[in-house]
Amino acid sequence: MKKVIQKIRESRLSLIMLFLAPAATFYLLEWYTHNPFETMKTTPQVLNLVMFELLALLMFAAFGKLHVALMTETLFFGIYGLANYFVLNFRSVPIQPWDLLSIGTAASVADNYDYTLDRQALLVVLGFVLLLILEFFCRFSLKKGTWKLRLPVAATLVVLLGAFGLMFHSDEIVEQKLRLYNKLFTPTTISYKNGTALAFVMELRYLSVDKPAGYRADTAAQELAALEEESMSEPAMAGSGGEGQLPNIIVIMDEAFSDPAILGDFTVNQDYMPFVHSLLEGADNTISGWLDVSVLGGNTANTEFEYLTGNTMAFLPQGSIPYQQYIKAETPSLASHLAGLGYQTVAMHPYNASGWDRDTVYPAMGFSEMYFLPDFENPVKVRNYVSDQSDFEKIIEIYENKGDNPLFLFNVTMQNHSSYTESFDNFDPQIEVEGGSQTLNNYLSLLSLSDEALGELVSYFEGQDEDTVIVFFGDHQTTNSVIEPILKLNGKSSSTLTEEEQADRYKVPFFIWANFDIEEETDVETSANYLAARTLEAAGVPLDGYFTWLSGFSETVPVISANHVTLADGTFTNADDQSELLSDYKGYQYYRLFDYSAD
Repeated sequence: MKKVIQKIRESRLSLIMLFLAPAATFYLLEWYTHNPFETMKTTPQVLNLVMFELLALLMFAAFGKLHVALMTETLFFGIYGLANYFVLNFRSVPIQPWDLLSIGTAASVADNYDYTLDRQALLVVLGFVLLLILEFFCRFSLKKGTWKLRLPVAATLVVLLGAFGLMFHSDEIVEQKLRLYNKLFTPTTISYKNGTALAFVMELRYLSVDKPAGYRADTAAQELAALEEESMSEPAMAGSGGEGQLPNIIVIMDEAFSDPAILGDFTVNQDYMPFVHSLLEGADNTISGWLDVSVLGGNTANTEFEYLTGNTMAFLPQGSIPYQQYIKAETPSLASHLAGLGYQTVAMHPYNASGWDRDTVYPAMGFSEMYFLPDFENPVKVRNYVSDQSDFEKIIEIYENKGDNPLFLFNVTMQNHSSYTESFDNFDPQIEVEGGSQTLNNYLSLLSLSDEALGELVSYFEGQDEDTVIVFFGDHQTTNSVIEPILKLNGKSSSTLTEEEQADRYKVPFFIWANFDIEEETDVETSANYLAARTLEAAGVPLDGYFTWLSGFSETVPVISANHVTLADGTFTNADDQSELLSDYKGYQYYRLFDYSAD
C-alpha cells in the first residue's frame, strides 16, 4: 500500500495540482478580507488566475520540483495576505507598492497593535495550512538534465509575466478593453473588485509621476517668480506691532486627533474636547472649522507634506509617500519660505527620527533644528508614547530659549497613536459612549487629554508679550474599527457609506488662534494643502508666489484632496474629473516637487 501511495505522489497525476493549487491560493488570498465571488466579476478573476498560474509555472521551471514551486507560492501569498489583513484593519487601506518603503516606520510601532484574527481570517489561515500539506505530497520532479530546457522556459515565463504586468499600465486596455475598476482614490475598492495581487500590480505604474500635459519648467518658474515679486513687495502687516513685526508661528499636527461627531450623533458621559469645541463654535482671534485630509488611519506624513508644501496628494499616486519617494533634495516649503524671512525654523516629533525619513526630509524642506524622542528628558507618557502635555511643555521650553528671531515650530505629536485596545497602568479612560465600545472610549479619552493640554498651552501664550499664532489640526481620523459603533448608532456601517459620507471620514477639526487681533471665522472648510497659506495670511506674513497662487485658487476650488474635490458652487467631484480646471495647479506642483532649483 505504501508503494502505491508513493507512486501516486511521484506520478504525473500530481501535476493536476499545478493548476488547482494556484487557483486555491488566489481565492484564499481574497477571502482574508472579502468574498471574491461577491465583489469580483469574471474578467478580474480570470486575470488573477492567469497571473497565479504563470507564477507557479515559473517557479516549477526554476526549481524543477513541483512541491517546492507550489509551496513557495502558497506560503508567500499566505503571509502576504495575512499582513494585508492586519494593515487593512489598522489603517482601512490595503498594502500598496509604496508601503515597501515604509517597512522601517511600520516596524517601529508594530508592537502597539492588536493582532487578533476574526473567524473568517482564521479559517483562511487553516485553509492555507491544509493547502501546504497537500502540496507537500506533490513530489513530481523534473530530471536533473532538463535545466537546458528549463532555463529558456523560465526566461519566457518572466517575459510573459512582464508583459502581463505592463498591460495594466495602459488606460485603454484597463478601462476600455478589460473594463477593470480603476478609480485610484479608492484603493480598498480597487483591491476588492480587481483582486489583491492584481490591484498591487496595477498600482506599480504610479511609482513615478508623469509630467503634466503641456508642462514647461521655465514657464512655471517665471509665473511663480512674478507672483512672489508682487506679494513680497507689499508691506508686511504682521502681528499687533504692525509693519515688520513678524509673529511666532507654532503649528501642531496632533496624531489621530479628530471629532467623531461629524460622523453621527452619540451620547457621552462628558464632553471629550470642551476646549476645541469652544474654539470651533467661535472664539476671539480664531479661525476654525474642518480640514479635509488625504489619508485615513495612517500615513501621517502625507498630511504634514500637504500642509508644509502646499502640494496636494490628489496629483500623486494613492498611497504614495512623498517623504520617502520624491523628496530627495532641497524642496521648497513653508519652512524654507519662513527661513528666508529670518525665522528660526524648528521641527519636533517625540518619536523616532527615522520615522517617514523625517531626519533627512526636514533639513531638505528648510528646517534648521530638529527635536526627536531622545531630546525629551523624562517626559510623562500616556500608554507607550510621550504625552501631549510633555510635548507642549517642550514647545514652551524651545520658545523660552529661542533667540531674537521669530520662531516657526512645526510639531507632530504621538500620544494618540493607535492601537486603542489595550489597558495601561498610566492611562485611565474617563470618557464613556452610550452603546459604544471600550476601544472607542479609550480613543475619546486620549483626545480629552490632548484637549486639556492644548487649553493650557493656549493659556500660556495668552500671557506672552510676543505675538504668537498657534495652528492646530489632526493628521487623520482613526480607523473604521474604532468608530464603527458610532456609525452603527446612526444606522450606518463603514462598508455602506456613500461617497459624500465617506468624505466625512477624511475631515478633522482645525483652528488658527492668535494672541493678537485677527479676523475671526467659523465653520471654515478647507484642505490641508491650503492651510499653510491661510496660516501666513492670518499671521500677516508675506506669501511667496506659490502660496499666493494657492490662496487665490482656493476661492475657485475650496477643497482638494486625494479623495474628493469641492468646487466653489458646492459641486462634489474628484481631481480626475477636473483635470482642465486643475492643470495649472498640477504644473506648479510638479515644478516645486521635481524641477525646483534654489539658484
